[in-house]
Amino acid sequence: MKRGFTLVELLVVIAIIAILSTLSVVALNSARVKARDARRLSDIKQIRTALEMYFDSNMAYPDPTASTTIGTGSYACLTSNGWKDNTCAGGGTIFMQKVPGDPQSPRVYQYAKVDATHYRISYYSESGSATKTATESSME
Repeated sequence: MKRGFTLVELLVVIAIIAILSTLSVVALNSARVKARDARRLSDIKQIRTALEMYFDSNMAYPDPTASTTIGTGSYACLTSNGWKDNTCAGGGTIFMQKVPGDPQSPRVYQYAKVDATHYRISYYSESGSATKTATESSME
């Protein structure tokens, strides 16, 4: 009597393992998308809080009036004197020393001052595959 597995048995086991590994990769990718979206929401809430502290100090939101990428370059820090680079040079109370950027490059957070009492932050949501907007009074 021969001992061992037949070719059919081996193929069935390999197919089952392949199906299970594919399902786990799909589930893991879904979890990563949800985690990045949760981080985006947390980042936007922190930025909104810093902007409210700036508003309380200056009775207006920081310039620029045009939409700009925050979290990088000259918009990496928020002080009572406005947006600054990552060194926060220029004095003033620091409201947010490191403005966060989107967790997935090349996506970014866009800030625009609408007027003295209104602003808009645009960000991307992977789970909804859409650009969303946060303002001083609401968040999508």
